[in-house]
Amino acid sequence: MPGQFDYFVVFADMRTGSNFLEANLNDYDGLTCHGEVFNPHFIGHADKTELAGINIAARDQDPLALLERLRAQTDGLAGFRLFSDHDPRILKAVLDDPRAAKIILTRNPLDSYVSLRIARATGQWRLGKSATAKSAKIDFDPAEFEGHLAALGAFQQRLKHAMQTTGQTGFQIAYDDIQNLDVLNGLARWLGVTEQKSQISQKTKVQNPTTLSEKVRNFDVMQRELANLDLFNLHNTPVFEPRRGGGIPRYLGGDRVALLFMPLPGGPSNSVANWLAEAEGGELGGGFNQKTLRQWMRKRPDHRRFSVVRHPLARVHRAFCAHILPVNTTTFLAIREVLRNQFGMVVPDQTPGDDWQSTQHAAAFLAFLMFLKSNLAGQTSARVDASWASQSELLRGLSDFAPPDMILREAELQTGLDRLAADIGIKSPKCDAAQPDTPFALADVYSEDLEQACRAAYPRDYLLFGWKNWQPLP
Repeated sequence: MPGQFDYFVVFADMRTGSNFLEANLNDYDGLTCHGEVFNPHFIGHADKTELAGINIAARDQDPLALLERLRAQTDGLAGFRLFSDHDPRILKAVLDDPRAAKIILTRNPLDSYVSLRIARATGQWRLGKSATAKSAKIDFDPAEFEGHLAALGAFQQRLKHAMQTTGQTGFQIAYDDIQNLDVLNGLARWLGVTEQKSQISQKTKVQNPTTLSEKVRNFDVMQRELANLDLFNLHNTPVFEPRRGGGIPRYLGGDRVALLFMPLPGGPSNSVANWLAEAEGGELGGGFNQKTLRQWMRKRPDHRRFSVVRHPLARVHRAFCAHILPVNTTTFLAIREVLRNQFGMVVPDQTPGDDWQSTQHAAAFLAFLMFLKSNLAGQTSARVDASWASQSELLRGLSDFAPPDMILREAELQTGLDRLAADIGIKSPKCDAAQPDTPFALADVYSEDLEQACRAAYPRDYLLFGWKNWQPLP
């Protein structure tokens, strides 16, 4: 069939009305939906083990071969239903193929959950004759429903992301739309079929056409539990920071010691690097790229990867003292001027001298924290530097290549390093404390105002790491 598509796929999930939609699609000349072709347990429909001369074993060996055969042997446009738990190889191939027409079928997730529970209880997954209908009441399980909701959301998000990044558009159809003849005819036209139907298929009947209160025994409990679900993500902490790479060139690895340190900018990197060098008994390897890092990892299959997080307030104070307050080769001069001109930070033109007071230091640092709140929210023209980027975002960047085996906290650094050393069977040297910030240590200027300003700038880090108010290290 000439047109913009070579075949079609109905993306759906259990109890979303996909059988009903398939029956209606198959009523159009030129369209053939072959069922759940890539279901792990059967081919096409329940108890069927072969399709187009290919059995389950052959299909699992080469799923694309079955797809090609279906396209070749079908008169008109071939199609199939694809669920989230079907062969992931086919999912990727279809999403990458702009010649695959993508029909996205959805249903109210509470309705699909209740329908799924009833089908499991009765053993009736498809209804052809109303006289054989089976019914049952179910108990609503909050944890099970949340899992159901999360799985549906993850599948839909993957579909959306893949189609956005490849510039494709799918045909969205909801469960209730299948009863709408105009929508079905519109779908057929979109697939390239000129025929227009005059009635809905009667081959598949609606199951359990009653209200939820008649299908759920603990309906009152369900209502209360649903009220506690954050369906609109009301408590989500948005992330406006740029995505971070893994920072692989910063990694440090031993030759004799199978440890890989994955430092986060602004952390106690020098202290940990010195500890690792002492454990190694010599210089450390560094300057990795993805290729050389993979080689290092393959040579040391028992290696451990680790990173270290620091309290947000201590970390940004270090960035302030290193890159904002002084005027030298490490200063971010353009950002320093933004702070002075737009955020009211009062500092001298040059590095503060001996007359610089702790009260002035605290006020300037507070202005920097106010800047960070706007900067991390994407409200300034200045870049988000890695030295004050959220540690949660930096760790996500690390994990895109390989996640750390351990994430240590600076306050418990020696204990964590001792555990790492024991894991690979070496003696753990002493890890020296990080050098204090200058011209003032954080303890010299700390206040509740600074803590609250830091919490406002880094709500996600405080939440995910469970940081309490900053205290000096023991």
